[in-house]
Amino acid sequence: MNGLQGKVAFITGAGRGQGRAHAVRLAEEGASIIAVDICANMASVPYDLATEDDLAETARLVEKAGGRIVTRTADVRDVDSLRTAVDAGVAEFGRLDIVVANAGIWSNAPFLDMSEQMYHEMIDVQMHGPYNTCRAALPHIVDGGRGGSVIIISSTAGMRGFPNQVHYNMGKHAVVGLMRTLANEFAPQFIRVNTIHPSSVDTKMIQNDAIWSAFAPGVENPTFDDFGDTFTAMNLLPVPWMEPEAISGAVAWLASDDAKYVTGATIPVDAGYLGKYN
Repeated sequence: MNGLQGKVAFITGAGRGQGRAHAVRLAEEGASIIAVDICANMASVPYDLATEDDLAETARLVEKAGGRIVTRTADVRDVDSLRTAVDAGVAEFGRLDIVVANAGIWSNAPFLDMSEQMYHEMIDVQMHGPYNTCRAALPHIVDGGRGGSVIIISSTAGMRGFPNQVHYNMGKHAVVGLMRTLANEFAPQFIRVNTIHPSSVDTKMIQNDAIWSAFAPGVENPTFDDFGDTFTAMNLLPVPWMEPEAISGAVAWLASDDAKYVTGATIPVDAGYLGKYN
């Protein structure tokens, strides 16, 4: 597991969940990590976001895996904070090879009831966030002259529509357009750009009261027994959701030379969700 030895990866939303799993997996593969998270809540998000303690725990786990890491608090809506974080990491490690635009949030409301704040916070994170991440990071990969891999975490919601989350669907569709454009534009420098499309992943984004209530309407204090079957029924494989590490396996592959000819691709890691509905 040293396929990324000597390489450096920049990961957003690394405080917990998928971002933490990606950081640990890439460290196990030999990469050094530049990890950022907002470490603060957002008004329209109906669950707590990662904290500084969470980001510190990611750093501990990366170091336990044998990796080196630089962490910074940064908001993907603010390209200057991302540039500051990337610059600090490159100053420490001397290069940048991999970008994982992972940071994301979830909220829901019917289209006609959605507040302006909910809409704009979602679009700023899910659409502008990956754009800002690439703006901050790609100059370093280009300057390195060694090629690289940009991995944008989209969703099955970037491949089909879901009711009551138009803002989320819009953002996740939009980053496919970003990916396809960057894949074309940076191919001459051998910088590969792809999206990964998970279905439900066992993180705080789905393990919270708001989404439980959405999938078990009218049930007071819902538990897994009230909504787990609904999640399972959406997939071909008989599981309600996947562990974050399952997505990290695809991230590690796309970051490695095993995927050196893969670019411009939309890659589902979804327990067969899209295969069931497409």
